Formats: sequence, C-alpha cells, structure tokens
Amino acid sequence: MQIPQPYLLFLGDVTDPLAAKTARGIHVWRPEQCVGEICLPDCSVSLGLESMTVEQARQQGAKTLVLGTANAGGYLPKHWLPVIREAINAGMNVASGLHHRLNDEPELVSLATDNQVSLFDIRHMRPTLNVGSGKKRSGKRVLTVGTDCSVGKMYTSLALERAMHNEGMQADFRATGQTGILIAGEGIAIDAVIADFIAGATELLSPENKDDHWDIVEGQGSLFHPSYAGVSMGLLHGAQPHWLVMCHEMGRTHMRHLPHQPMVSLEDCVALNLQAAKVTSSDPRLAGFSINTSGYSGQEARDYLQALSQKFGVPATDPVRFGITDIAVLLKEQG
Repeated sequence: MQIPQPYLLFLGDVTDPLAAKTARGIHVWRPEQCVGEICLPDCSVSLGLESMTVEQARQQGAKTLVLGTANAGGYLPKHWLPVIREAINAGMNVASGLHHRLNDEPELVSLATDNQVSLFDIRHMRPTLNVGSGKKRSGKRVLTVGTDCSVGKMYTSLALERAMHNEGMQADFRATGQTGILIAGEGIAIDAVIADFIAGATELLSPENKDDHWDIVEGQGSLFHPSYAGVSMGLLHGAQPHWLVMCHEMGRTHMRHLPHQPMVSLEDCVALNLQAAKVTSSDPRLAGFSINTSGYSGQEARDYLQALSQKFGVPATDPVRFGITDIAVLLKEQG
C-alpha cells in the first residue's frame, strides 16, 4: 500500500484532542509529510499546522487528504462529505482509517474514477490471512500493551524504535492501527480483522527473523476494556512477545468512553498480560512502563515514575517528557 504524499490533514469538527490522534501522530512522527490542516467551523482542535483550503493545499503540493480523526464506531459523518468531494475534484487522493469504507460510497467511487485518484481504506487493505498457529519463531519481539485504549501504545512503540536504533539495535516498528500504517507506510489494521485471524495477522506482521532483530509490535486496546479486549488478546498471542511495555495515563479514573468502568490497577494489568502472553511465549517479561504524565507537573511526574520503577523493578518513564532510552537499554542488555 503506497499512499501518495504529502498529506493535507482533515480534522473534521472534533473538540476532543484525543480524537485527532491519527493526524497528530502523523504530524509528530512524519512532519515532512504534512502540508497543512483543514477543519470544519465547529472544530476546536489544532495541530499548529497552517490552516488551508483544499485548493491552497493542492497548490502547495498535497497529494492525499487524510481523514485524521477517529470517532466511536469509526463511521463517516455525512457532513464531512463536501470536503472529501472537493478534495477528489481537486485531484487529491483520500485516505481513511475509519471502519466505514470510502469505497462503499458510490458517489465517491465515481468521483475518484472520473478524477483518476484513489480512495484508501486503510483498515480494510490487507493480504490474505491465516489463523494463528502459535509456532515458535526466531527473532525478538516486544509488544506495547495498556491499561486502556488511547494511552500511548503507538507513540511508545515509535519512540522505542528510535531509541533502539540510537543504541545500535536492529528494530522495526510493526503497525497495527491506521495511524501507525500512515506513518510506517505498511501494516495491518488489526481491529478490522475477523476475530479468528487476529493472531495470524500479527504473526504475519512479525515473522521469523535474525536472532538479534527486534520487532516492536504496536498494541491496541486493553485486556480490561470491555469493548476491545478481544483485539488485545489476539495481539498478545500472535506477537509471541519476549517483552511487554505497559502503557498508562497517570490519573485516569475510568476506561475511555465508559465512565461506569473503573480503571484497572497496574498490578492486575501487568499480571494478566504476562499470563495471557504465556500461551505462545515461554518466558514473557515486563520491560518497563510508558506513562502519559501530561496532566501533572514535572516533579509530580518524576515522583510517580520513580515510585513505579521501585515497586516493579523496571524503568518507568514518560517518553514525551523524558525519553525512553532506559527501556531500550534494558532490552539491549537483557534481550
């Protein structure tokens, strides 16, 4: 899947910064791919990019409009269609990570054909898959897991890849979500895979490799989230991870979108993830914690991370504030 770059990032009319994580992830990790941003009048979120019309972006060389926001259920709001149609008519491709397929909209398909551009449904573009086997395979693998969804598993995975490269390690980020795919240029959107094939898809993403090569598999959801635990479990079994990195947001009190579902304790989350990983990995271990401390002061964050590290005996960090080198070094020394 080769999506033409650079991108114009569409923010829709979102008001929750977390809902724009696809656009934000692309901007953070591939800023050179981003020409600008475009949003609807009620949007209160910005990436700090230049705000552009479709025509202005096209004049600046944008080749693809990326729907850079996510919503519960992954549907395509009808009031987004005018911007999408305008982009297609301007000769731009459109890429979407929504569950709702652009290619299921006859009008958009017809417009794309007339303008000789492509519609990329990232969640639905994947090779033929097999069910997982659990067969032992060579190479080293680390999987990011979490207490909840939207706690930084993708960011942690990408930061860890960079830190491991800086340590002279052979490592590749393996994308399992739409944002990661747009950043990496390849991958499989695991949450759109039929349940029987989730583990098999993860095996395909992280195949046998050299003994000193690391695959960093991007995690999804949480074993404790009632909506997404199935995806998390399939990833655990398919990744066959040697190490886990636990991701969490400091101070979060309940599962995202579920105020009635209290947050799990880190102790319980670590224990269950390690236990589930043992189905396909003989000795999975905890490599450390990646914590989003953005809601707290620097000193509060340091105190929390230090206490966490002392309690579990592994590094604990906020990769945005403090980097993630300590976890990369642990993997290099003990992997």
